[in-house]
Amino acid sequence: MTRIVVDAMGSDNHPRPDVEGAVMAAREYGVEIILVGDEAKIQPVLAAQNTTGLSVRIVHAPEMLTMEDKGEDLAFKARHKDAKNSMAVGIDLVKRGEADAFVTAGNTGAGMVTALFRLGRIRGVERPALAPIFPTATGTCVVLDIGANPDCEPVHLLQFGIMGSVYAEKVRGVKNPKVGLVSNGEEEGKGNHLVKEATPLFKSSKLNYFGNVEGKEVIGGKVDVAVTDGFVGNVMLKTSEAVAKLIVDKIKEAIKDGGPLAMIGGLLVKPALGKIKKLLDPSDQGAAPLLGVNGLVFIGHGRSDAVAMKNAVRVAKDAVESNVLEAMKSAIEESLKK
Repeated sequence: MTRIVVDAMGSDNHPRPDVEGAVMAAREYGVEIILVGDEAKIQPVLAAQNTTGLSVRIVHAPEMLTMEDKGEDLAFKARHKDAKNSMAVGIDLVKRGEADAFVTAGNTGAGMVTALFRLGRIRGVERPALAPIFPTATGTCVVLDIGANPDCEPVHLLQFGIMGSVYAEKVRGVKNPKVGLVSNGEEEGKGNHLVKEATPLFKSSKLNYFGNVEGKEVIGGKVDVAVTDGFVGNVMLKTSEAVAKLIVDKIKEAIKDGGPLAMIGGLLVKPALGKIKKLLDPSDQGAAPLLGVNGLVFIGHGRSDAVAMKNAVRVAKDAVESNVLEAMKSAIEESLKK
């Protein structure tokens, strides 16, 4: 049985959505759930759930990392061998082989730093990368990095491309994924110094390299993996989420303000709008993998509800069962032989 650690103190409204979503996942996906956090706060929420026949247990962690933890203070709490915060305790379960993956909706920076200190990096990977799934006109696209590394070197982008390609193939089921470099023009030679210097590395790699892609081509489904630095990637993510929300809100406003006929039309198109909303909803994927650390770690939105947490566990389960970590290690090792 796949064993997933869920940080019960992660979401903005912890521990209710974290616990409820984890129990839903245990029931729907048949996984073992290990809830990590303050047992006194977790137990009442868990007791209110129907856990008959499910494998759900609590590992007590009296402390938690928050948005207030930064700099040296965060580094100390993330790396101290006797750390008692929920992220450290949960990630240590993965490190010791007592669990297969860790899921949190907590502070993204804290999750990345804790995973990096406690799990270390895959050999040959200099920078871990966050890799969410973007909806596109033809399906989905793995985009990385979206915030872990605002400043990158060309070799870092190549490593992102290799890891993203393996993830797309093993977890997303994409055969021979097309990999593109995010740029301000599709022609070779366009882009900033980083893109221009990374291009020959991609061209000489074993990746199915597509070339430069503009933002519109990423959303248009031209590639399966889009590679960029964390600064550009984060802007892409935040902008796409805002635009998606704007579109849904404006459609609702237009129907509401359009009079009786618009209201009737709104009822007729409601099923279609529901599908569009689901497509644009980041909670459908639940969490993004932190690729490059020596273990499976998934980080979701702080505003995650129970459904988002359930889906985050599903994504983690898929990664475990596809053996993506070992495949990623092999691919990086192969790249080092050149």
